[in-house]
Amino acid sequence: MLGKLPAARHVAYSNFLDQNGDTLDRGIALFFSAPHSYTGEDVLELQGHGGYAVLQLVLQRCLNLGARLAQPGEFTKRAFLNGKLDLAQAESVADLIDAHTTEAARSAMRSLCGNFSEAIHSMVNELIHLRTLVEGMLDFPEEPIDSLDMARRDELLNNVRSKLQQTLKTAKQGSLLREGAYVVIAGRPNVGKSSLLNCLAGDEVALVSNIPGTTRDVVHQEIQIRGVPLHILDTAGLRESDDAIENMGIARAHQTIRRADLVLLLLDASGGLTAEDEIIFSGLPINIPRILVLNKTDLPTLENSSGMFADIPMLRISAKTGAGIELLHDRLLEAVGWHAQESGVFMARERHIRALDLAQAHLGQAQTEQGRIELFAEELRLAQRALEEITGEFTADDLLGEIFSRFCIGK
Repeated sequence: MLGKLPAARHVAYSNFLDQNGDTLDRGIALFFSAPHSYTGEDVLELQGHGGYAVLQLVLQRCLNLGARLAQPGEFTKRAFLNGKLDLAQAESVADLIDAHTTEAARSAMRSLCGNFSEAIHSMVNELIHLRTLVEGMLDFPEEPIDSLDMARRDELLNNVRSKLQQTLKTAKQGSLLREGAYVVIAGRPNVGKSSLLNCLAGDEVALVSNIPGTTRDVVHQEIQIRGVPLHILDTAGLRESDDAIENMGIARAHQTIRRADLVLLLLDASGGLTAEDEIIFSGLPINIPRILVLNKTDLPTLENSSGMFADIPMLRISAKTGAGIELLHDRLLEAVGWHAQESGVFMARERHIRALDLAQAHLGQAQTEQGRIELFAEELRLAQRALEEITGEFTADDLLGEIFSRFCIGK
């Protein structure tokens, strides 16, 4: 391709040659010798002109010389297998590429720089220290157990449980930045659900009409509030209807509500609260957080005629004028679990949260088994194993295949 191998880690301005020695393109060649490369292997990087035709010529020349196209995530997978990155850092590469908000990008970069991994390694090291102490008690049962050893054991266990709780809290913040939260706007027809969606989105993404039943399907819009992604879903007005198509939309609305992370129950201040509002409120899943929002406060307001809502706090807004929307932003972030004062948030995935939850459960069980030292030691081992799944020190091969198959092509 070049006629010679460039000096390692030096920029070489070169002609990219075909099999006859003719120039296909002209650009920069960078050679990184192992282990000083992204993958830990010898890597040659060619930077040419970006036109499709010339790029295909250079690529085909590489393939003819014996190269092959990379599999999804293969460069990062090789970096992991060669010890350049641990598994949490490798996943953060994909998260950084896919980040849709500045906060998500910063969190992914913290994970890539090793902040998340350092927290995991710190807890694993403390667990190893604790296990060493406990295994010593098991190996030498005839020796009397010093009260200082018992105090040290309790101190180490409390320390690692405290660190794990804080790490789990931070990881859930990172998971929210990565996945976002699903917020469903629900209520009876004509309370202003579509107007609120448009107000939150800052655009006319949903049809607005005075005719009841205008929204017949779920309208999905992704928004950002202070860097946190939220999926806002506008649903059909909930009511009894003889219209078969509208009933299909209402059925979808109920399905969407059951899968939500948060429900905004929208009420009409101008029309007063009704028995239909009570029925809708009573039918909301009790395990899903909800915010009651009183809309149309820019219009003359009727007195609350419903006793059910007498002592329930409500947020007063006007989707038409924007009054109260900033306060609604605050309540939305609070309800989905975002804490603005959090610093050093790192990106986390669902599997990370599950592993941290599992480790926390094993440490909690260990706390109850302190009188039975064999079971205590086993719970510590299982907690360590759960944490090591995060960084890939203990990982099944099929999990690796699943993780890297979701990467973009190549990187």
